[in-house]
Amino acid sequence: MDFVSPVLEVASLICNCVGDRADHLRRLPQNLISLRAAMEKLNNVYKDVKERVEREENLEKKRTHVVDGWIGRAEAMEKEVNELLDRCDEENQKKCFGTCCPRNCRASYKLAKMVREKMDAVAELQSEGSNFQEVAAPLPSPHVIERPLTEKPVVGLDSPFREVWGLLQHKQVGSIGIYGMGGVGKTTLLKKINNKFLQSSIKAFDIVIWVVVSRPTNLERVQETIRSRLQIPDDRWKGSEDDKATEICRILKTKKFVLLLDDIWEPLDLLRVGIPPLGDGNQSQSKIVFTTRSADVCGGMAAQKSIKVECLEDKEALSLFQAKVGEDTLNSHPDIPKLAEMVAKECKGLPLALIVIARAMASAQTPEEWESNLKKLRLYPKDVAGTENDLFSVLAFSYDILPDEATKSCFLYCSLFPEDYQIPSEHLIQLWIGEGFLDEYDDIQEARNQGGKITQMLKHACLLEVGKLNGEYLKMHDVIRDMALWLACEKGKKKNKFVVKDGVGLISAQEVQKWKDAQRIALWNKTRIEELREPPCFPNTETVIVRMMFTFPSSLFINMSVIRVLDFSNNKTLKLLAPEIGNLATLQYLNLSSTMIKYLPIELKKLKKLRFLMLDGLSLVGPLPNQLVSSLSSLQLFSMKSFISMLTIDEIMLLEELEQLEHINDISIRLTSIRSIQRLFESHKLRRSTTSLQLTRCKGVNQVQLVSPSCIKELVLERCYELEEVKIIHFEKQVVPSKFRNPQCCFNHLLSVRINSCINLLNLNWLIHAPKLQYLDILNSQTIEKVIEDERSEGSEIESGLSVFSRLVCLNLFNLPKLESIYEHPLPFPSLRQITVEECPRLKKLSFDSRICMSKKLENINGQQEWWDGLEWNDQTLMHNLTPILSTPWEPIKC
Repeated sequence: MDFVSPVLEVASLICNCVGDRADHLRRLPQNLISLRAAMEKLNNVYKDVKERVEREENLEKKRTHVVDGWIGRAEAMEKEVNELLDRCDEENQKKCFGTCCPRNCRASYKLAKMVREKMDAVAELQSEGSNFQEVAAPLPSPHVIERPLTEKPVVGLDSPFREVWGLLQHKQVGSIGIYGMGGVGKTTLLKKINNKFLQSSIKAFDIVIWVVVSRPTNLERVQETIRSRLQIPDDRWKGSEDDKATEICRILKTKKFVLLLDDIWEPLDLLRVGIPPLGDGNQSQSKIVFTTRSADVCGGMAAQKSIKVECLEDKEALSLFQAKVGEDTLNSHPDIPKLAEMVAKECKGLPLALIVIARAMASAQTPEEWESNLKKLRLYPKDVAGTENDLFSVLAFSYDILPDEATKSCFLYCSLFPEDYQIPSEHLIQLWIGEGFLDEYDDIQEARNQGGKITQMLKHACLLEVGKLNGEYLKMHDVIRDMALWLACEKGKKKNKFVVKDGVGLISAQEVQKWKDAQRIALWNKTRIEELREPPCFPNTETVIVRMMFTFPSSLFINMSVIRVLDFSNNKTLKLLAPEIGNLATLQYLNLSSTMIKYLPIELKKLKKLRFLMLDGLSLVGPLPNQLVSSLSSLQLFSMKSFISMLTIDEIMLLEELEQLEHINDISIRLTSIRSIQRLFESHKLRRSTTSLQLTRCKGVNQVQLVSPSCIKELVLERCYELEEVKIIHFEKQVVPSKFRNPQCCFNHLLSVRINSCINLLNLNWLIHAPKLQYLDILNSQTIEKVIEDERSEGSEIESGLSVFSRLVCLNLFNLPKLESIYEHPLPFPSLRQITVEECPRLKKLSFDSRICMSKKLENINGQQEWWDGLEWNDQTLMHNLTPILSTPWEPIKC
């Protein structure tokens, strides 16, 4: 019987093998179902990863190699699985007649085994895709970023530029200090040095880093600027100041760098920042160049070479002065050139003073005006001790010749903002109105218009500068700001009349007591106030601006008997509004926008003199107090848009409360239902007062009817997924949204329109009725083929003098897959400064005619090179003229 055991073993192995194959075949139907389900999960993960990648790439990041490889493998896996499923379906059709057995067991077994293996592979791929922590990384930054020169022509800096540039070629010189009085051109010189590195022939350094230090010196801000240029990732930017300095030092030791530090007011400890000592390794060729007003700082910074920027020689000063005054004024009378020379000499060769005074004199067309202004200029003392006072005595002339006290107050008010701060012009003008500077205008819109004129006047006088976004922001040069504070504090006699604290840390209670005579208080950026034992008294305080403070005692505001303006906007640390707010009986302006306040206290009802209430961007978790709005009997302006509420705001009740207000004439509001929209437009008072309307997530709304005439300046349609068309009605009469305007139906005040994620909206023909439209954003619409459709076939003609989009300044088109044209026929776009086109693959023509180049207004065309190359042009000359202003890759710029 010994032969039986081997036979049984062989039989057992055969049975196991056959059984294993039979098991594969038996499980095949269920495994096919499981494979399809697994593939569906993988596809969902694939879509999620792709969406994350696309979002990151829109933020100018590049997908990682790991993620890119996974996407490729996922796409290949989908193809392989589909092919396998097709083969299984074919094999399933080949079963023996009348049975469920496969004709070819071997082939079926192989397929069944492949299905099992694919199930495991798909599951593994899905798991890998679900665990990506990072899908993209920032693109490498250029070795140098160009710095725009704001004043042209640049006069008198050739000699110091050649000297500094020559020193940068010397191996023995590592650090260079540039010093001189304020406004002499130090920053302009440093910008010229920075831009020199843009030349392709100069490749001696790996990276050029520009940092504005300003005052008070903020080490954290300096480190953050350097971190941004070095692109240090978040996971390596943790811990203390020393840890961050270590990380900066680690990276800079591997590079030959140039560090340009602008506007240093006190010696900066470079080791604490993380700058490695110059002299060893790569640092033997690295350079540091900085600007300061003090030669002592050059010594404190151990500069190996110090270069003083002198004021201009008489000839250079006169050349700069004449260029800024302008030929028209200089040629308006034979005596004026000589008088101009005399005025230029009074500026003592200081470039900033020359520019400011020249701008002030540019409109003086007669010798008498020049003689009168020259006499005023000479009345100011010239030998006041200290550089700052010498400068201020010259610059104050530009202030003194401002036309009225309101304009002067508006100018001094700008000094409440920190140095180098980008001041939103609209917000600034609103503050001016709240302060009462423009009270002579009963209508808020008229006051806004006058505020706009004042900002232009101050810019032309070089007392304000154009900030970012084409003038939507303003800047104040630090010298001008110092002069403004000096004047606001009565030329230094009342030190605390204007109190401005920026990033100073903890303020003691004793220091707060010194503010008792303050007229205006502005606290910025991580400033803290020590707990007060007793409420301080501020009998003269009219203004309090608080931004990004860690803490501030509620008792600070109890004894402000004449407070007029309280601005907490953009203060993300403010979570609770104290009930004591109701004690501020004189308060007229309250801005709580973009704070973290969850509840509005009922005590707000006591503010019977309140004229301005801004509640934009709040994250309320409770309803508005009952009858709060209608209790504010003096209210003129109410703004509550872009808010996030855990509860549904009773929009109808809110509108009814607004309607009860006697003086209301400026409403900005977000609505979410057709009933609310109808209620607003049914009321003549609400329609007349609404200046900003945001329609968001209006469910079940396929048509919106806008009633004309209207005072709406800003219109936002967002996530109204079922919206198909917008129609305009004039009272009870409906208007076809045609491009042939009816003057009665024009939205003459409408300046800004934003359409976002209205996926069924067919066209925007109704924009024809907005002749003054300046800003247009259209995003994420799947159906729009033409912004405005051509209806010329109906036999109508465009009315004379009413050009389509004649006032449009900025146009953004994003993710419009069916968009084919902006307008059927070419338009001049005489005001257009910028157009951005992204993800609009069918837009093959821009509706530009040749006159767009004649206007010389268009500054930027933002879009992908591939899209630009695929455009069709009727006039090739136009394409060649516009190509230099194309910006790629696309950078999103908000209108």
